[in-house]
Amino acid sequence: MNPIIAFIVDLLTLIIGVAAGYFYHRYQAERAAKAKHEKADDILKAATSQARLIESGSRDSATKIVQAAESEMKERRIELNRETERLDKRRGELDSRFDKIEQREQLLNKRQSQVDKRANDIDKLYEDQFKKLEQVAQMTTEDARKDLFVAVEKEARGDMARIIRQIEAEAREEGEKRARKLIADAIQRVASEHVAEVTRAVVTLPSEEMKGRIVGRNGRNIKAFEQAAGVDVIVDDTPDSVTVSCFDSVRREIGRRSLAKLVLDGRIHPAHIEKIIEDETKAVEKIINESGEQAAYEANVTGLHIEVLRMMGRLKFRTSYGQNQLAHAVEVSKLAGILAAELGANIELSKQGGFLHDIGKAMDHNQDGTHAGLGAEFCKRYGVNPIVVNAIASHHHEIDQDTVEAVIAESADAISGARPGARREDLEAYIKRIRSLEEMAISFEGVQQAFAIQAGREVRILVKPDQIDDLSSVRLARDIAKKIEETMQYPGQIRVTVIRETRATEYAK
Repeated sequence: MNPIIAFIVDLLTLIIGVAAGYFYHRYQAERAAKAKHEKADDILKAATSQARLIESGSRDSATKIVQAAESEMKERRIELNRETERLDKRRGELDSRFDKIEQREQLLNKRQSQVDKRANDIDKLYEDQFKKLEQVAQMTTEDARKDLFVAVEKEARGDMARIIRQIEAEAREEGEKRARKLIADAIQRVASEHVAEVTRAVVTLPSEEMKGRIVGRNGRNIKAFEQAAGVDVIVDDTPDSVTVSCFDSVRREIGRRSLAKLVLDGRIHPAHIEKIIEDETKAVEKIINESGEQAAYEANVTGLHIEVLRMMGRLKFRTSYGQNQLAHAVEVSKLAGILAAELGANIELSKQGGFLHDIGKAMDHNQDGTHAGLGAEFCKRYGVNPIVVNAIASHHHEIDQDTVEAVIAESADAISGARPGARREDLEAYIKRIRSLEEMAISFEGVQQAFAIQAGREVRILVKPDQIDDLSSVRLARDIAKKIEETMQYPGQIRVTVIRETRATEYAK
């Protein structure tokens, strides 16, 4: 075969094959496109149907909401109309009342004018009659008033003195019976040990040589001790002893124990002094904690914060007129509990008030305020019952006593301090108090002599009979007793007795 013809045939065959392939692929593409178009039409139809359903549901919901809102608005409109009608009615009633009030006010003004006119007439008539009465009596108004006041005052003073004397006699008779029974029962059921301490503590030495070792070279040992312990060490001519002095009872006790241990050990130098004082400080703190807990146990007082008990433990080293304050607190708590049981008061709160009444005495001396106020504030911070806080703050009448438990705590405190042997005072203070009592009594007009007897528990006053009558003597006793209460501090009570004596002397010739 001719090569050219063969080539042409191959070329035609190739063209026909390419054309056939092209048309086949185009057919397949059109078929696939048609299928996709039909699928898209189906999806569109489904979406359209779903949208119509949603639109229909939304339209129904919107219709319902609009209907509900219209219904609510209609109801509110009706209620608003009703409220408007009520307000209009009320406004009309108020207008009517206001008119009536105005009419009544006008009427009252007229009557007031008539009353004022009549009062002026009466005042004028009274003045005329008063002038006529002064002319008849030949005495001015001021003179008559003075005479009347003198007569009334004299009569009132006499009645007052008689009533006071009668009331005091009845109260004393009944009160003494009741108080004597309560106090006797309470005291008989209380027993405690009392430690007498002052501001000084004596440490016994084995020999006089030990004084030199305590002082040290150039006084270095005693200076180191005083600086570390916060106390004063007095080394004098007293044989075989030195004195530790400090107003802080806790520091004084630490100093006494430390010095005694140093003397017993024999090694006295600044480094060892500091170590011993540190050890004894820890030991005393332990004693304080244990003493507070033990005292609360003895007093049967529970529910107190650990800091309150620790502060109470510091009272173990505090005294007042020779009476140990911690033992005094336990005693007062027991007395308060007994008195509360007899009187029907709260026993637990009364015992707490008696136990904590002097807790302020354990406070740092750098704090300002009375021991009652400081103690009340301290207990308040640690959640003590408000009734107990009031008992602490008011036991010296710095504030008012709000409850019977406060009165019981004060009474128990007075009983504990006033019983024989509970307290003591030095000779100088005793003489000063006795002289103050006598001078105070003599300062009153009409007093001739005054004598303090029974260790200052009673003052007997001799008055001038020509200046003080029997009724005035009753008033004088009350005035002196009141002044003693206001100006002096004393344990227990002081009896004031006024003695008036009249003597008539004649001579037979």
